[in-house]
Amino acid sequence: MSKEHKDISNLSKEMLKKMFAAGIRFDGRKLDEFRDIEISYDVSNKAEGSARVKLGKTDVIAGIKLEVGEPYADSPDKGNLMVAGELLPIASPDFESGPLGFDDIETPRLVDRAIRAADMIDLSKLVITPGEKVWTVIVDVYPLNDDGNLVDASIIAAVAALKNSVIPCLDKDGKIDHEKKSKTPLPLKKDATPLLISFSKLGDKFILDPTREEDQACDMRITWGISKIKEGYRLNACQKRGESPLTAHDIQIMADVLPKKYEELSKKLKNLV
Repeated sequence: MSKEHKDISNLSKEMLKKMFAAGIRFDGRKLDEFRDIEISYDVSNKAEGSARVKLGKTDVIAGIKLEVGEPYADSPDKGNLMVAGELLPIASPDFESGPLGFDDIETPRLVDRAIRAADMIDLSKLVITPGEKVWTVIVDVYPLNDDGNLVDASIIAAVAALKNSVIPCLDKDGKIDHEKKSKTPLPLKKDATPLLISFSKLGDKFILDPTREEDQACDMRITWGISKIKEGYRLNACQKRGESPLTAHDIQIMADVLPKKYEELSKKLKNLV
């Protein structure tokens, strides 16, 4: 699936630019304010864990599956992690059927990077037979409705699903026993909550959590992967889109906002997850 970016009218873009300059948004939020977050669980009875996240009208499902496989050659003493997803046409008129495009790949890669760099999953505890058999954790992310900011919504869904996941039971032959209910939780780092926080820029103003219309109007988006460590915060990922350049002042603005927004979002998620 690929995403075709449809141009927003110049009139709408200029109107939004003036509104952002005045600190105003159509839905009444502040420029750095996220929409309401809703999380529901067990949305798939075939997954080892699943979650559905609504960020305003943006709606994303994440499902976790575990399979028995061989370890990667460069990490024989660890389990594997894979993140995949597709931009389904039912989620947006901007998504079209066809070969996977950059947009289909970008979100899963950012989610993968954020989870992996934060060491959220203790992959060393997913070894079944050293050097031979390990658990492979597969994270699938699918949007049901795109009303902007799919990237940030996707990591929330993935984290919520992982925290709700179990390791399947194995039978005497070492195969997954689908009939037996497991109560063994996935080995996760305590209180690990990797997040992706995206800044979109129009004119000289940054906004957080844009709606689809706002996203289409903005000239640039930069996504930061962030997690908390004992020493403070760790930046796990960074991805920029758009030709608009960034200044040192822009970087400083985002650096000042990132820790505050991370604390705000992680606190909300702690009450929901």
